[in-house]
Amino acid sequence: MSYYTKIAFLYIAIGASLWGIIGYFVKELSLLGFTPLQIVFLRASSAFIFFFIWILAYRPHLLRIHMKDSWYFFGTGVLSVSFFNWCYFTTIQHSSLAIAAILLYTAPAFVLVISIFVFKESLTRQKMIALFLTIIGCTLVSGLLSDRSAELSWIGLLTGLGAGFGYSLYSIFGKLAGKKYETLTISFYTFLFAMIVLFPLSGIYGSEIVIMDVNVLRYTAGLGLFPTVLAYWFYTNGLKHLEASKASIISTVEPVVAVLMGVFLYNESVSALQTVGILFVLGAVLIIQERKKNNMFLNETVKRGH
Repeated sequence: MSYYTKIAFLYIAIGASLWGIIGYFVKELSLLGFTPLQIVFLRASSAFIFFFIWILAYRPHLLRIHMKDSWYFFGTGVLSVSFFNWCYFTTIQHSSLAIAAILLYTAPAFVLVISIFVFKESLTRQKMIALFLTIIGCTLVSGLLSDRSAELSWIGLLTGLGAGFGYSLYSIFGKLAGKKYETLTISFYTFLFAMIVLFPLSGIYGSEIVIMDVNVLRYTAGLGLFPTVLAYWFYTNGLKHLEASKASIISTVEPVVAVLMGVFLYNESVSALQTVGILFVLGAVLIIQERKKNNMFLNETVKRGH
């Protein structure tokens, strides 16, 4: 293994780990009184500012887009990022970091189904196995087959699956936008559109919470910087020297980090059946990644939308 390959592996692992710590900032902002929708707005605003500074300093020409292409970014920013973040953050409030993270990882299964209708892909036996493992895994994670079902409400389950579905939509819109624009441009306008739409919906302007509080600013900046901009930087730079299919497999460290953080920081517990369910979902992801070696559809865009 070459030096650059080793560095690429490290970068991918760091990027995925940074995505895995997002629950920490969500939990802390929730404790300060913010709703899931308001936290999504804070993340979008913070990420927008960081991406704007990044592009302005190094590649300002990437800010140019055609107005007729705005629907791409409405899709990535509103229909995908805003929706799946709201679902994801809501699931964190109704369950554990581990359950929320693994339900988010149903996204590749949703993409497989959507791609059958949008891109006319065939439904192979490999895809069927992956979908079956995902369904079984989600059932086990939900606790429906054990005495722990009370730990995940129907709201938590539905929003968790909604997060996976919304996450998958980024692959659809991101693929279309990627034909014309670079990923930094897509990321910038994704969060710009999300911020604009979420501002009136979140009700944050009428909130009694002091947004300029030091703790609020610290967690908001951390949410936009670490599990968003820096995660993106490490992951995309790792992709330069590593196959995207391998990178996607390494990125499954993300839910592992979320599980460990939930256990050690918030005293969350995971049952044996839920652990098996997590392994089932991760197994489905690995099966799907194997298929992607000859298919560039999901290779990069699904993680760039995180």
